[in-house]
Amino acid sequence: MAAKPKIILIHPPLAKIGEPPAGLARLAGCLKANGISHQAIDANAQGIHYLLGQTAPENEWPDRWSRRAGKNLHANIAALQSIETYKNKSRYSRAAQDINRVLQLAGKPYGVHLTFSDFTNTLLSPARSEDLLRAAQMPDNNPFYPYFSARLRTLAQEGPQFVGFSVNYLSQALCAFAMIGFIKNTDSGIKIALGGSLVTSWAALGIGKETFSGFVDEMIAGAGEEKLLQLLGVRGGQTNCAPDYDVFAQEMYLSPGFVLPYSASRGCYWRGCAFCPERAEENPYLPLSAARVNQELPLLVKKYRPVLAHLLDNALSPALLKNLSQNPPGAPWYGFARISGELADEDFCLSLRKSGCVMLKLGIESGDQEVLDKLNKGINLAEAAAALQALKKAGIAAHVYLLFGTPQENEASARKTLDFVVAHSGCIDFLNLAIFNLPVAAAAAQDLQTENFYEGDLSLYRDFRHPAGWNRQNARTFLEKTFKKHPAVAPIVRRMPEFFTSNHAPFFSMNC
Repeated sequence: MAAKPKIILIHPPLAKIGEPPAGLARLAGCLKANGISHQAIDANAQGIHYLLGQTAPENEWPDRWSRRAGKNLHANIAALQSIETYKNKSRYSRAAQDINRVLQLAGKPYGVHLTFSDFTNTLLSPARSEDLLRAAQMPDNNPFYPYFSARLRTLAQEGPQFVGFSVNYLSQALCAFAMIGFIKNTDSGIKIALGGSLVTSWAALGIGKETFSGFVDEMIAGAGEEKLLQLLGVRGGQTNCAPDYDVFAQEMYLSPGFVLPYSASRGCYWRGCAFCPERAEENPYLPLSAARVNQELPLLVKKYRPVLAHLLDNALSPALLKNLSQNPPGAPWYGFARISGELADEDFCLSLRKSGCVMLKLGIESGDQEVLDKLNKGINLAEAAAALQALKKAGIAAHVYLLFGTPQENEASARKTLDFVVAHSGCIDFLNLAIFNLPVAAAAAQDLQTENFYEGDLSLYRDFRHPAGWNRQNARTFLEKTFKKHPAVAPIVRRMPEFFTSNHAPFFSMNC
């Protein structure tokens, strides 16, 4: 008989459902290596599939689109799990939008805007601790309640000492606390541990477990392995462990095969950007050794046979990129990289492509060199242009991130960004266009006149009065009415996969 779990780890709704949760897999690998009985539950994937499975009879759907989406649900799920679909963007878009329609309708009776990438409650905000506590006190007001009440009741009967929740996104917070409230109401003796990157950000604001008294017993900021072992009474345990994905059923994920998430570092090696949250939260840069990556990653690829490896590092360092080019992981891969001299080298980009690199996400942010210099991005636009050309020649897709509305930008700067994109549109495959959010803890914010962004004690951002009058609404209007409508830019914008964005973009690149 299997030992009862000492701890149950849970990845709560709602997050994208394209790949298993990397943080939970890393913790599960640590617990397994130290012989600690445990379970790891992707309640996000299970909960979404549960809601999709509760479709109403055809005659109860409110409109023609809903009836079509409900009728074709299983065929559309199969479509997103087939690589053939990614050869036809229209077919992909229809499948993704129709599945999302079914999910959206499941949230409406609860006053929740529910999509593959968003969970917004019209009455409760994840940026207010009092609202999270209300979610814990009224768990049955959550659309996932029918799923998690049955699941958690069964898990509680196994008598774990701890249930740990990994909360990385605001879209997970309300669901996590609804689940926590249900557990505490079912068995108040079970201790709750709360961790994940969102919790790390809260801790940087001075938020501790006392904020959630009666519901949260432990809060873990930063890397969780060592702290989790200490909670479970293990001193000096092994923490440098490979992730364990055995517990995550591959068929739960809406991707054309298993996607292997892997982190070769924590933190960011650059940490120089003016509004860097890593620096503001004092998160150190902790890279794995090249020897460990060269041993661990190929073994994981061999074991799980992924269709794609997703390297999760905040930025793949030049040293890591060079290592990957010389030691291919054995599967196609993609990740986020900073513009560097190495990427402007055609031979180096060709070596990356031969190692399996199919796409790189690049944070160029602005097409105005003066803005980049003031933001201390460490990016040279001439080098960025050369990198885009080298990547294109090597057959590596470029997924470019641009940021509008920073304190250093004005309308003239934004138009320079448009000019840069137009000039290099033939080398840009995907665009991520964002409006700047000012981190609460950013040191550079001291020179700005700020006010509340979200009303709430857990807000991670502040609104600010733009020095040049280039406020969020102006930047957004420029994006929607000018930038996105330019004939050289519009096709790139339309190319972005709905809801799953960069997580599915590589599959279109692999089909080119």
